[in-house]
Amino acid sequence: MRKNILNNVFDTPYNTAPFSEINDHDFLPAFKTAIKNAKAEIDAITKNTEAPNFKNTIEALDFSGEQLDRISSLFFNLNSAETNDDIQKIAQEVSPLLSEFSNDITLNKALFKSVKTVYDKKDELDLNVEQQTLLEKKYKSFSRNGANLSEDKKEKLRDIDKQLSQLKLKFGENVLAETNTFEMLIANEDDLSGLPEGAKEAAAQLAESKNKKGWLFTLDYPSYIPFMTYADNRKLRKKLAIASGAKAFKNDALDNQNNVLKIVKLRHERANLLGYKTHAHFVLEERMAETPEKVEQFLNELLEKAKPAAKSEFDNLEDFAKKLDAIDKLQKWDSSYYSEKLKQKLFDLDDEKLKPYFKLENVINGAFMVANKLFDLHFEEIHNIDTYHNDVLTYKVTDNKGDLVSIFYADFFPRKGKRNGAWMTSFKPQSIKNGVNERPHISIVCNFTKPTKSKPSLLTFNEVTTLFHEFGHALHGMLANTTYPSLSGTSVYWDFVELPSQILENWCYQKEALELFAKHYETGKVIPMDLVEKIKASATFHEGMQTLRQISFGLLDMSWHAVESPKSITDVKAHETKAFKNTNLFPDVAENCMSTSFSHIFQGGYSSGYYSYKWAEVLDADAFEYFEEAGIFNKTVATKFKDHVLSKGGTENPMTLYKRFRGKAPEPEALLRRAGLLK
Repeated sequence: MRKNILNNVFDTPYNTAPFSEINDHDFLPAFKTAIKNAKAEIDAITKNTEAPNFKNTIEALDFSGEQLDRISSLFFNLNSAETNDDIQKIAQEVSPLLSEFSNDITLNKALFKSVKTVYDKKDELDLNVEQQTLLEKKYKSFSRNGANLSEDKKEKLRDIDKQLSQLKLKFGENVLAETNTFEMLIANEDDLSGLPEGAKEAAAQLAESKNKKGWLFTLDYPSYIPFMTYADNRKLRKKLAIASGAKAFKNDALDNQNNVLKIVKLRHERANLLGYKTHAHFVLEERMAETPEKVEQFLNELLEKAKPAAKSEFDNLEDFAKKLDAIDKLQKWDSSYYSEKLKQKLFDLDDEKLKPYFKLENVINGAFMVANKLFDLHFEEIHNIDTYHNDVLTYKVTDNKGDLVSIFYADFFPRKGKRNGAWMTSFKPQSIKNGVNERPHISIVCNFTKPTKSKPSLLTFNEVTTLFHEFGHALHGMLANTTYPSLSGTSVYWDFVELPSQILENWCYQKEALELFAKHYETGKVIPMDLVEKIKASATFHEGMQTLRQISFGLLDMSWHAVESPKSITDVKAHETKAFKNTNLFPDVAENCMSTSFSHIFQGGYSSGYYSYKWAEVLDADAFEYFEEAGIFNKTVATKFKDHVLSKGGTENPMTLYKRFRGKAPEPEALLRRAGLLK
């Protein structure tokens, strides 16, 4: 009988995951073994005959279940980036087991008693700041998750958590299946009018790969976005837009309306069970924003500033479309198309002019050079590490002394088993154990335009900022330098986690940074300065409309999770329409519903947290002003950012860390200044 590789120490370079040796069917037995081992580690803590102290209880608890965490990170990353029917089936079996195990810990009376014993003595213990944070976090993880409940309520909580874990998975599976199912095959080349050559070539290549004649378009972003931005055929833009907006909203086997209602009601029930008014009150207790009232106030104040600008931009766009093509009423499928035309007219700038300067390999190297100039990091592509797909690139990251900082994976192109969007994740966290600083394995996953037969992968400017955004998250993971795994890297308050990612996007607009990597893929010539000026000038183009869009998503999220009686919500679409009432610019599309494919809040971790993108923008605009004042590659400011933000993870309150870096609290006006929304 072969040994299950997942339950053993990996005999690989840098202890990386041996993907090619893992069989999908290894996962379920490996999870079961790892859960058993983790339970034994918990038993060892509760049965320890010594009196509970920080080391034998709090620290031991944080380092327990390492094998289980590692298997989970490998498995769920595969389920997002390279899934299949088997993996999805295993996920449905494994999720309730993990949910049950998590409850076994938080509802373990003996364990909570030991944790509480240490917590009650916290003022007598000589703990450093990180240890104090860990103790606080461990105690709260019990009290906030049912440790103080009666036995019957604990059982109820277990049942809710089990149901939620399965519903969230089902939600994501339906969205992925809907994305994969839709295809728009075009046989007549006239219907491609307006599309750039690269988009046409990619569509022809996709059709050919599926043994079809013509040009094939899908709901994957690299296929969808160019069509919506450039295709002159309004009917086909409408068809594609409605297909995208109708994902999991068709009253069929892949419909998510019921899943949304069930998830929302169960989350509310869970919060009530734990003594909280709503799910949002529960979540926000552990965020910088603190309460739903503060979040709604923040979003509504922004709305007040952004709405007049957004309305004026919309009227202007509608007027432009009317003059250009006699479009009477601007619809959602007209937005990207006419915005692009207007942007070209105002700034003489379009993505097709820019793309030749943004060859994917050059942009990756550009991100590496920026990280080197700011944080002294060196990236070397290596080929002795296993990957889960041959598209994945692997790098060894070192510091100026040549010491290992991190292993870095990058996965850039769409494919069938990969969900849409872009994200950063980790295969192994950083921590310091027995004097050894275990370095992290970090990954970014994107869905960019693939190379074609005639051209390399050339990125739109939006894709460039996306790559820098995810790379900012990756730096937060790579530069982690904390003792405890649960406080390491991106394990921070959710409305702080976007600061490292969003601040890095700023370098994409700076001449000094662009000169490093924006070089024509054929001639090698650096991007002309007039184009750089146009990129900067266009940075706030339609910022009002963009801001309104983000606010609308944040308000929709809060409408689902801060509501006191979700049981009264029976119609997903009607509820959503009401939530969007103050932010709507375009006419509603009856066949479309955003909630049924809003994976951030119903599958990912952003429930009651979508506002954090705007919240972190305030931080990033304020922080970047500091860089601009000193010089965008100023070593002193960069080192302060690295030492007080990037390396510190969740070891202290984020506002304390931010003030230590910046010397003061963030100013909301910095965001409004940058967005051009200040009168």
